[in-house]
Amino acid sequence: MTSKNLIYDGTFDGFLSTIFYVFEHKLEKVTIQNEFSIQQGLFCENERIHTDEDKANRVWNGVKSKLSSKGSYQLYYAFLSEQNGIENLLLDYITYAFSNVKKVDKDFAHPSVLKIAQIAKSVGREKHRMEAFVRFRLTKDKIFFANIEPDFNVLPLIEKHFKRRYADQLWVIYDIKRGYGLFYDLENVEIITLDFPKNFDFTKTEDAFFAKQEFEFQKLWQDYFKATNIQSRKNMKLHIRHVPKRYWKYLSEKQPD
Repeated sequence: MTSKNLIYDGTFDGFLSTIFYVFEHKLEKVTIQNEFSIQQGLFCENERIHTDEDKANRVWNGVKSKLSSKGSYQLYYAFLSEQNGIENLLLDYITYAFSNVKKVDKDFAHPSVLKIAQIAKSVGREKHRMEAFVRFRLTKDKIFFANIEPDFNVLPLIEKHFKRRYADQLWVIYDIKRGYGLFYDLENVEIITLDFPKNFDFTKTEDAFFAKQEFEFQKLWQDYFKATNIQSRKNMKLHIRHVPKRYWKYLSEKQPD
């Protein structure tokens, strides 16, 4: 029997539409890949799956009926990890869930259930770090701009936090690794893509793009950080554990004077 390689558009709805297709056609030998990371396998037949919101909703409602609320968000978090092969791991997890009467998200004896929980935990940790480490900078057009480069695709997970916390400000949070961002216009949040100038350095605050007040604020923040940083009680090992070095290049308090 020829194995099928199902290709979807990379969205969560697209993935759920693919799951619907798998169950609808009772496929057993199948690989699911998003269109941005296609790897052609030997003796595989490629088929592109159209994203269908109604079918995606039917699958998602079915999944939620088979999992606890925590299990449902773990599944979504794991999808956002973008790890290689995550789609097939999730397919195995969902198939197992649908084949059982009881909720399975705490059945850690099953390899897929355990692995999904572990991946979701890592994504959740990255979400909380982004909520803590995002640093906005005021642009000349009065928009607060922040760039991030997370290990996982956590922008969809941090939207509510920043909409609630900065409800009275125009802001953009841009994932430079994935090439898209969120823009809040004081009412709604929308997904955007931006074209940056050639050789634009996200680690620098240049006066061509950022407001004069921003430089004053950064100086004030750096002075405050230095004043509260007691050298005799400095524990760099503990500090790095809570603020990994990979985040430092985008933190204003870590920039040289």
